[in-house]
Amino acid sequence: MRENRELAENVWYEVRTAVNIGEPLFRLPEAKVLLHRVLRETEARYGFEMRGLRLEGAWLTFYIKPDDGLQLPLIMQWMKQTFSARFNARTGRTGHVWGERYESDILWEGPPEGAEEVDWAAVEKSANTPVAGAVAYTLTWGSPRSDGMTITTSFSAKNASPPASPPG
Repeated sequence: MRENRELAENVWYEVRTAVNIGEPLFRLPEAKVLLHRVLRETEARYGFEMRGLRLEGAWLTFYIKPDDGLQLPLIMQWMKQTFSARFNARTGRTGHVWGERYESDILWEGPPEGAEEVDWAAVEKSANTPVAGAVAYTLTWGSPRSDGMTITTSFSAKNASPPASPPG
């Protein structure tokens, strides 16, 4: 039996969650754009302050102070479900996008020093920045079927730019 999540009012949480497809999803500009939109909608729906947003390959980490600290599970459930449904619809995929439960810790002293307020304009710019051709790739993952076969799905970085020419 899993432990109950510790929740409190008027506190900051560190939240960590990972995608389930085993690939660095957040290197794809399309995934960043979608995540940005979903996070903004979640913020408007539930109300929170966010700092230190980090997208590290397959991991998403951030610090959040919900207007109602007891709603953290609802915030995360809505954000993850909405992202999954939209990502799957855009890629023609079905099934889970996120891994197991998200992890959270209460930060009684607030977010760590240097955890800046999220600059949504910078997130948007990063999301719309073409990926260099050298790091453009196609994500491929398998979805198991009931008969033991695997359905393979691919998702390519559509706005990859050609690699920069060497100087000189």
